[in-house]
Amino acid sequence: MSRPALDLDLYLVTDSALCGPRGVVETVRRALPGGVTAVQVREPRATTRELCALSRELLAVLAGTGVPLLVNDRLDVALAVGAQGVHLGQSDLPAEDAHRVAPELLLGLSVSTPEQVAAAPDWLDYLGVGPVRATATKPEAAAPLGLAGTAALVAAARVPCVAIGGIGPANAAEVRSTGVAGIAVVSAVCAADDPAAGAAALRGRRA
Repeated sequence: MSRPALDLDLYLVTDSALCGPRGVVETVRRALPGGVTAVQVREPRATTRELCALSRELLAVLAGTGVPLLVNDRLDVALAVGAQGVHLGQSDLPAEDAHRVAPELLLGLSVSTPEQVAAAPDWLDYLGVGPVRATATKPEAAAPLGLAGTAALVAAARVPCVAIGGIGPANAAEVRSTGVAGIAVVSAVCAADDPAAGAAALRGRRA
């Protein structure tokens, strides 16, 4: 099976609380015309059945767009629903095990220290580097790296990197200047009144 294409330029991470009554599926649907290039479904409070159902709905929305769906933490869900990839944290299933079980999936790993970057396998599709700034969407995250810290980790990485954490239209360009392949956002799109305009602003263009 050929591996899906992955464009990290604007990587959307879902959050049902921030999407509000509009819901995750409709938020993603509306955001796509703004230039979203990858979607990660991240719903840590969802049951396995709920996550599977949501992932299938998102796959239907993304069908034919070329935008892949990655499931946060849950390799089992990614395989069950036919998602294109999985994103793992440092305390999740080891990346080596996920790669052995499902080498056809896109695989990303969160890193926040030089040691984690050095230990990351060079067959990963990307590293999620952050947090760049403190963010309310993930209060348990590591200490903010800042622009200089982000740039240092990106320079040391052997695979493409996507930055995450406190990124919005006001600082997207300077975060991109650190050498990342793209930026990952949550609230800048999920909480936007107009998700397409929010996504477009992050790419420096009009919706």
